[in-house]
Amino acid sequence: MTRIACCQLDPVLGDLDGNSEVIAVALDDAVRAGADVVVLPELATSGYMFTDADEARIAALTPSDPRFTTWSSGLGGALAVVGFCELGDDGLLYNSAAVMDSTGVVAIYRKTHLWDRERLVFTPGSTLPPVLQTRHGAVAVMVCYDLEFGELTRRVAVDGADLIVASVNWPLFPRPEGERPGEVITAMSTARLNRVAVAACDRAGVERGQAWTAGSAIVNQDGWVVAEAGPGTGMALADIDLTLSRSKKITEHVDLLADRRLDLY
Repeated sequence: MTRIACCQLDPVLGDLDGNSEVIAVALDDAVRAGADVVVLPELATSGYMFTDADEARIAALTPSDPRFTTWSSGLGGALAVVGFCELGDDGLLYNSAAVMDSTGVVAIYRKTHLWDRERLVFTPGSTLPPVLQTRHGAVAVMVCYDLEFGELTRRVAVDGADLIVASVNWPLFPRPEGERPGEVITAMSTARLNRVAVAACDRAGVERGQAWTAGSAIVNQDGWVVAEAGPGTGMALADIDLTLSRSKKITEHVDLLADRRLDLY
């Protein structure tokens, strides 16, 4: 079993030092809870509702920032994914996710699908989400809106992902009473269609008038939510057998990948 934690935080816009401390505590709490894979929200280091690129640049970090070294030092055998505002070597800003283990940053993914006004601040990434071979399984890393594109989620499933992790900031939208957030339904559908586990870590709170869904969810390979973080800050924690993602057979005669009609599409 792999223990997965989604740490649902409420970062403060532009408060790098304060957010860094909150991140350190969240990672420590997750590791103490026995988590093997820890996921934090999109732009957890900086907050989200930037007025423009100039404001975002003040809160941007490079992957060599010592904060990442500090966070990774306490991970032990765990893998952690933290969303951050990245200042690239090219001087451009990216909405990125840093993947860390005890040795430091092992991968950076730059969000390829920018949502709404993000495109006024960030440059979209130009490479596919990595599928990282880790001691806990094959982990694919995405950021928020990326999950809405079946072309991307199917690609990482074909590439052998056992788990899709996504750092997200889901803006709160109206929904019928009793229904799950639409983004959680997408995560459930993604898991079910690809027979791959999904862990999406949302944020909580209100920032510059924007309320957040606080919809962090861990979904098993059958598409069912097995853990949630609740309406405020908190942690979703679940044990999932990631080896189950490696067989796409639903019945003796049903295989989600082998049954594709690649001769037609």
